[in-house]
Amino acid sequence: MEFIKDIVLVIGRILTILPLLLFITLFMGKRAIGELPVFDFLIVVTIGAVVGADIADPDIQHIPTAIAIIAIGLLQKVVAKWKISNRKVGKLLTFEPTIVVQNGKLLNKNLQKVHYSIDNILQMLREKDVFDVSEVETAIIEANGSLSVLKKPKKSTVTIEDLRLTKNASSLSLPVIMEGKIYTNTLKEFNLTEDWLDQQLSNQGITQLDHVFFASLNRNHELYISLRNGDQPATPPIEH
Repeated sequence: MEFIKDIVLVIGRILTILPLLLFITLFMGKRAIGELPVFDFLIVVTIGAVVGADIADPDIQHIPTAIAIIAIGLLQKVVAKWKISNRKVGKLLTFEPTIVVQNGKLLNKNLQKVHYSIDNILQMLREKDVFDVSEVETAIIEANGSLSVLKKPKKSTVTIEDLRLTKNASSLSLPVIMEGKIYTNTLKEFNLTEDWLDQQLSNQGITQLDHVFFASLNRNHELYISLRNGDQPATPPIEH
C-alpha cells in the first residue's frame, strides 16, 4: 500500500512540476535554451538537479522545490538583464571568444587554452562545410563553445549559376602529420612517400618532426603546416 502511495505521489509531482518547469524555461527566454553560455548552463544543471531530487525522493517537500525553481528562473532573468546593461559583468560570467585558426594555421596555444583537440576543430570545420584548413582566414571558438568561420576571400561562396561557371571539385585536404606523428595512410592515398614529406619539411626549414603540430595535404600535393611552438600569425582583436 505504501509502495502504491509513493508511485502516485511521484506521478503527481511529475504532472505538476513539468508545467512549472516549461513555464520557467519559456520565461528565461530562447537564448537560455538555445545557446547555453556558461552561466545559463549552470542554471539548467541546477534546475535539473532540483527537479530530479524532487521527483525521485518522495520525502522531499514539493512546495519548496517549486519555490526553488521559480527563484532560480528569476535569478537567471535578473543576471541576463544585468549582463546586457553592464558589459564588464557579462565578461565575468562567460568565456572569452578564442581564435583557433588564423590564415590557415591552427593555433596550438589557443587550442590548449580552450581545451580543444585538433580532431575537435577539424570536425567542427567539416560541419561548416570546410574540408581544408588552408581555406580558413579566421575561426573562432565562441563563448558557447560553437565555431564561427570566416573563409579567405578567394574561398568564399559564390553563386555558380550567376557567374555561369562550371563547378569544380570541392577542396579536400587530409591530415598528414598530427602532433609530430605521420599519417602514412594519407601519403598512400596521394601516392607519396615519407622521403617526399621529409624533403617538403626540409624545404620549409623544419628539421624535427615533433615541431609540427598539424600538417595537411591536398590533392595538388600542397602541404600546409602549423608549428607547435612557432611564431603565431597575427590575430584580430575579438571582443565579446
